[in-house]
Amino acid sequence: MSDEQLIERARKAGIIPEYHDWQGRRVSVSTGTLGAILEVLGQQVPGGTLSAADAPGPPPAEEAPRLALPRSRQWGFAVQLYSVRSAASWGHGDLHDLAELARWSAAELGAGFVLVNPLHAAEPLPPVSASPYLPMTRLFTSPLYLRVEDVPEHAALSTAARHRVAELAASLRAANSTADLIDRDAVWRAKRTALRLVRAVPLTAAREAAYAGFRAERGRDLERWSAWCALAERYGPDWRAWPAALADPDRAGAEVARDGELAAAAEFHSWLQWQAAQQLATAQQAAKAAGMAYGIIHDLAVGVHPGGADAWARQRELVAGFSVGAPPDGFNQLGQDWGQPPWNPRALAAAGYRPLADLFAASLRHAGGIRVDHVTGLTRLWWIPAGQRPDRGAYVTYNHRAAVAALAGAAATARCLAIGEDLGTVEPWIRDYLAAHGILGTEMLWFASDRDGRPLPPARWRRHCMATVGTHDMPTTSGFRTGEQVTVRARLGLLKNQEARERASSGQMLARWQAALVANGLLPADLTPDPAQFTVALYGYLRMTPALLIAVSLPDAVGELRSQNIPGTSDEYPNWRIPLCDDRGRAVLLEDLRDSTQLLQVAHAVRGS
Repeated sequence: MSDEQLIERARKAGIIPEYHDWQGRRVSVSTGTLGAILEVLGQQVPGGTLSAADAPGPPPAEEAPRLALPRSRQWGFAVQLYSVRSAASWGHGDLHDLAELARWSAAELGAGFVLVNPLHAAEPLPPVSASPYLPMTRLFTSPLYLRVEDVPEHAALSTAARHRVAELAASLRAANSTADLIDRDAVWRAKRTALRLVRAVPLTAAREAAYAGFRAERGRDLERWSAWCALAERYGPDWRAWPAALADPDRAGAEVARDGELAAAAEFHSWLQWQAAQQLATAQQAAKAAGMAYGIIHDLAVGVHPGGADAWARQRELVAGFSVGAPPDGFNQLGQDWGQPPWNPRALAAAGYRPLADLFAASLRHAGGIRVDHVTGLTRLWWIPAGQRPDRGAYVTYNHRAAVAALAGAAATARCLAIGEDLGTVEPWIRDYLAAHGILGTEMLWFASDRDGRPLPPARWRRHCMATVGTHDMPTTSGFRTGEQVTVRARLGLLKNQEARERASSGQMLARWQAALVANGLLPADLTPDPAQFTVALYGYLRMTPALLIAVSLPDAVGELRSQNIPGTSDEYPNWRIPLCDDRGRAVLLEDLRDSTQLLQVAHAVRGS
């Protein structure tokens, strides 16, 4: 078969054989990649013909509903919850801390929401993966975020057991006031021990009934997650390395039920999810009671770990041998490989896109909204063949009508906001389609520019969006202002350009933004602003836009220099382990926020009062 025939077959199958990169250049996908994707989707290469069943499925019978938009502008903090610790935290931010942050920011600063990182569950035993964006499941919550003392049965512990729990807590609280990296393994070992002590306390009749109701509500999803956890404790957290018979979730579930030790382990993980659901509900109730318009907005990761629970339970809908990522862009010049298996568009279509709808509904429990990371994945995903570089992938299309209907339908049912992270290389029609259904986009200041590179004037920003200065994958404002972001990426070998050229480019961008801030009256012309002044002015710029939502990065607000994550790295940089610190590298606790001059100035800048 000729290359032309292969390209035509790929196009008919929903594989895009060429695309425009972040600089507008046309890039052709290799025929090897096209052939590999065609093969895994069921197309024989060479030979064979495409049938109607090979293309993504038909749209749903009904169009996606249009969601209600905010009646007035709202702002809130965007936080990596693990990094936001209080004096009572166990070395790791938790759901009690989230409730307190929501109460304080609403009551004293007028915030309308708190946007949190994905709280998805990780491995059941240490070592625990650091990245909240590579979970074992997106359907359930990591018990790392539990506050042990808030579990009702904690009050009924024996004196000895309560003393043991207090010892475990004290051993971790010592780290709260330091800038030491967050040690998830130590935190989970201690919390797991404490929670097992609490689980040994008998439930009252009312609590037993509530627990039974929770298990019935979450049904097979909870059963499979709990079974996977029990088996992962025995055989390891990658189902692909388990005994062959356990690769079938139904057979594995029967094995767990027959084995008393496995059954007890599975029940413990079901109980943990009940506690997490209760504490999530409490945080949302606290936020709303304090006056927040929306409360907690949850972040939904793009995908899951290929060896995790969702990949095990959803083998028919996920594609092995490929991972999801992104082609090269301005800040990730080598491209990105997120290590997550992609949805199979044909399997999703056969299931009526129900797996997506169930996922969105699970994320919207006890929430005021959902932020869908890489929302363009509802229309197309960048598939990378195993063993290939990120830039050797291709876009595979999905039925955008069905996918958006699943998102909008779940959000409408829950009466919640839906926000799509639509940054990077995005075709304009995608943003238009999402906006037409009331799904807000994302506008990031560092990417908001005219074609000539000048900052986009405030009046030309989108209204139907959440405006931010940066994201968790971007340098903090102070990191940009000081040049720390270039220094770190150069040290890690992540620059395609020479370091001097990259510094010159970064300096030019900063100079353009400073000129825009001066032109809009946010900085005096004769001032060379320090990082704090620059940060406050940038958030003042967001207030001048028509954006319906403004998200204030909490690290930005306190002057943190370090990025939470640098894409393209793993062990080379302490991704997702950095506690909240100020510009001097000192730990900032939840109790310290009300005394942060810079934070209060940023809040004033976005509120305008």
